[in-house]
Amino acid sequence: MSARGGRTSEEREVLLCADGPILLPGPVTVEDEDGVKHHSERPVVAVCRCGATGSAPWCDGSHKLVRRDAGPRAVPRPRSGAASGRPLEDY
Repeated sequence: MSARGGRTSEEREVLLCADGPILLPGPVTVEDEDGVKHHSERPVVAVCRCGATGSAPWCDGSHKLVRRDAGPRAVPRPRSGAASGRPLEDY
């Protein structure tokens, strides 16, 4: 039992890609702003942060066309994926 409402949960790493999506370890269910739940069994999923994707909530790479110019990067570049043993791509 945890100190947060009696819930127990497995700690999961979330990666914010600079000028790109949020990478989440799967399987995962993402609930959008309309309350619709989207499920994926993939080992890693990319969730859109720019709003330009044609396959919401998943990233389709559209951010590459609409990159923000917000000055210095607020988050580091993706690093090697510990679970897969291969580098995470810069979506």
